[in-house]
Amino acid sequence: MTSISAPTVKQPYNSAEALGDIPGISWALDEFLHSRMVESEDYCNKVDPQKQRLYFATGFGLIQCVKGLMSFEDKDLLDAIGHTRHGNTIAGQHRKRQSSFTTRLAGYIVPSLSTSGVEWIKEMTPVERHAELVYAESLFEKSLLGVVYSGDWLAFIKEVLNMRTTMNIYRQLSKYLDTVDAEAEARGEGPEDESIDQDFRSGVYLGVGMSNLILSLMPGKLLALVELFGYKGDRHLGLQALQRAGGWTKESHEPGVDHEQEGVRRAICDMTLLIFHLVLSGFTFDGVDITMAQKVLEWNLKRYPNGVFFLFGAGRLAVCRSQPRSAIAYYTKATEIQSQYRNLYHISWWEIAIANFALWDIPASLTCWRSLEAEATWSKACYTYGMAACLATMGDQKEASKLMSKVPGLRQRIAGKSIPLEKFVARKARKYQEQAGRLALPALELAYVFLAISHAPRKVITSKMLPEVEVVLGKLREHEKSPAKYENGHGYWDDYCLARFLEGVCYRFVAFPDPDAVPDPDDEIDVDSEASRIRAVDAFKAVFEHGTKIELDHHLVYYAHFEYGRLLARSNDKAAAREQFDLVLSGKPLEVNAAGRKGKYSLENALHLRTSAALEALDQDRLL
Repeated sequence: MTSISAPTVKQPYNSAEALGDIPGISWALDEFLHSRMVESEDYCNKVDPQKQRLYFATGFGLIQCVKGLMSFEDKDLLDAIGHTRHGNTIAGQHRKRQSSFTTRLAGYIVPSLSTSGVEWIKEMTPVERHAELVYAESLFEKSLLGVVYSGDWLAFIKEVLNMRTTMNIYRQLSKYLDTVDAEAEARGEGPEDESIDQDFRSGVYLGVGMSNLILSLMPGKLLALVELFGYKGDRHLGLQALQRAGGWTKESHEPGVDHEQEGVRRAICDMTLLIFHLVLSGFTFDGVDITMAQKVLEWNLKRYPNGVFFLFGAGRLAVCRSQPRSAIAYYTKATEIQSQYRNLYHISWWEIAIANFALWDIPASLTCWRSLEAEATWSKACYTYGMAACLATMGDQKEASKLMSKVPGLRQRIAGKSIPLEKFVARKARKYQEQAGRLALPALELAYVFLAISHAPRKVITSKMLPEVEVVLGKLREHEKSPAKYENGHGYWDDYCLARFLEGVCYRFVAFPDPDAVPDPDDEIDVDSEASRIRAVDAFKAVFEHGTKIELDHHLVYYAHFEYGRLLARSNDKAAAREQFDLVLSGKPLEVNAAGRKGKYSLENALHLRTSAALEALDQDRLL
């Protein structure tokens, strides 16, 4: 699709006419979504070199925010923080001036004098209302970047407090919209106040949607603390707000709002919906709707056929449908259609590496990990371990050993804390070294962690993954009467429980594929689901029986209870499933006595998040 001519903007800039820039920033965003990123940036720089215009200052900041989060490079993150901070300052200059302290104090007693409620917003000019909205957006972007970049808890807490300001603004703007729409309906003028432009509406819907989704995804303990300040996330309200920007409904296959009538933030609302349904669906169940995601995605792919972000979405949809080959095709196209932002390649390589795990094509996965390790900076520890795990699985222990020795030293810290996934791979790498160059099923275990087994075709699971497990189990059976003679007396029960756990997971997905799976016909096979279910149950119970003998990989027992709970739920034994999930969340040591394991087990927070989500799904009769 060819680009239309860039709109001209009125010069010199007059802040009272700031909304006249919206067609220009809409064009820049459209170019960005068409994968013409450099053209988008060049236009913003040409129109507003000093970034003094409300929408160009903040719109350019959004583009830099995306670049920084994609690359994870310190320079890009710092540049993005600078641009979003500047955009926030420009937005602040366009906001309605606050009254004196005395007047603000009086507002707590006389509502009509309030400088934060609906009446205050009603008194604003359209430019001031947009400035209020843009101020919240740029503050959110700056806070998000600050959380990613900050290296200490003080900076982290500061940004969280900024998030509170953002959410307060969105809450008030939402109340304003509800009020003026109700007044318009009472006057018989329709369900919406026609004087409020769609650009403003789409921004409020975006803010309300994202705020509610973020709050609803918080862990229980943190959410309880946030609720003390009066914040509560309503996930379904958030999803409805995001859908409203495009006029999406469950009943219709087409949106109610076309691109001629939409607000400037509609595409970002659609992208947020795709992220929730297709990416976060790996960690939560409530509200996830793959069918809705497919409708949103198909419409946007018609509009942006070479839009790299929507190609990513198509890849994620294929993964959720257990179609890893199709996913690889979309991600590959995403690397081929644009070369302007090299960092976008890294997202594709990561996803292709995991999709190849789902196909059990270890050499192809290794190629992606090598590319990531050479170029990307998100997590050198994970990339290096991914390479090492593939090499070890392929039998190249010499290179694997060199890479494993590097992994612990490549860990990063965000907000002063270790990254759980990096801590996990560092532990596995140290274990490899301590066991003189040996790990059981490292690539298959990593495939589980990245949810590749759950999205693998059953044909791949039965013909490729399970035979790998059986090889390890065969070796373990040779020493079942004398475990002390296994590999110099170390690791027998860790390897046994890992192999049985992965066996259980594989058979669990053979018996009950992911509920959103629509596998390719070539990957369909006839299976005995009941026999597979029984094999899975036996495998998980073996982990429970021998989990007390684990030396290092204590997390296996907890994850086995989680997966066994999901298996029971799919077997329609919801009461027993709930018992398993409650055990995981109980805090009790499930694999050793109270004095055994010290500290947290690997990937504990991720498991608690997924288990809490599974309990919610159980309450809503959703398939797990």
